[in-house]
Amino acid sequence: MTNEGLQQLVSLMKDWIPYDASIVVATDNAYSQYISGAHDIRIQKGQMIEKGSVAETVIEKKCKVEKLVDDSIFGVAYYGIGYPIRIEEKEGALIIILPATHSFTKQQPLTFLTGRNEDLWCPIAIEEVSHIESLQKKTWFYTNNEGYQSIYTLKDLTLQLPTSFIRIHRSYIVNISHIMEISRDFASNIQITLKDGTVLPVSQTYSADVRKKLGF
Repeated sequence: MTNEGLQQLVSLMKDWIPYDASIVVATDNAYSQYISGAHDIRIQKGQMIEKGSVAETVIEKKCKVEKLVDDSIFGVAYYGIGYPIRIEEKEGALIIILPATHSFTKQQPLTFLTGRNEDLWCPIAIEEVSHIESLQKKTWFYTNNEGYQSIYTLKDLTLQLPTSFIRIHRSYIVNISHIMEISRDFASNIQITLKDGTVLPVSQTYSADVRKKLGF
């Protein structure tokens, strides 16, 4: 494929991919094109391909790749769908950048979580879970003021929880049905108060997704 043909393809893709998606093209170990959508991960033309990115995985494996990437690479979490391409005889990748919460990528939603409380393992119905937290490299979920340790990471759970859950921070996922109110703190940052009185911050990374999903 020539550069001209690639530019035409990228332009056509904007007509059918979700409005919030961004498109990035990578070749020669760098990003050669970037068209930002509403979900902008702020890639610069000429920027080197990062370790752990979708682009690196596609070029290395030479196959279609879909995966969730946390905010440690670009400062913004995203779900990427990458395709191997050849641009003027060079191996490359074309990646669709979607919000980390993109719904069609979800697996069959979990109906319960099993967690450890002291020496006991307890299965808890998912609707009873108020929120989930990553703390000191461990994952905890909470219900009825009890905390349980889970084997899952927040990254795993992002694709397995039902749509009633929303990621609000790199350390927190919240069950929307357990939210009592949404307010702002002294610095005008969004915060969420749960029905049990727990107050959780909404980070700038996830604030747009939270406002869109909760409709405010």
